[in-house]
Amino acid sequence: MMDHVIGGKFKLGRKIGGGSFGELYLAVNVQTGEEVAIKLEPVKTKHPQLHYESKLYLLLQGGTGIPHLKWFGVEGDYNCMAIDLLGPSLEDLFNYCNRKFSLKTVLMLADQLLNRVEYMHSRGFLHRDIKPDNFLMGLGRKANQIVIKAVTFKSEDLMETSMLL
Repeated sequence: MMDHVIGGKFKLGRKIGGGSFGELYLAVNVQTGEEVAIKLEPVKTKHPQLHYESKLYLLLQGGTGIPHLKWFGVEGDYNCMAIDLLGPSLEDLFNYCNRKFSLKTVLMLADQLLNRVEYMHSRGFLHRDIKPDNFLMGLGRKANQIVIKAVTFKSEDLMETSMLL
């Protein structure tokens, strides 16, 4: 996959994750030099999720802690989505801190978590899988900001809830 350009401007780098949803790669916007994450899902996958996930990000766009959708489309045999590159999950961070957070850290995290969930509810969405693995830290200027990982939404959830919007 290396040396492939996705969407005419995102050069794929190393693989940084994967799972049942497909594969996650580091990529660089060749026009701006910005690092992004690219999710790839085989077009022929039995239960495609990426298109629904991209729609979800579009519907939630502009909210604090919502990754910015850079691009979605099909390249070859893959559905592809470019989004903000994010940092470690809260679970990773908790493990890195020997599974201990100070009271101040817990309160600051709780405040952000509640704000993220409240924003989603205000837009008519329920997350249905709230756990430390599904909240990621930002990077750079947003390193102290929690970001919601929307990969846990089921396509039927999106179809049901988007009708309510």
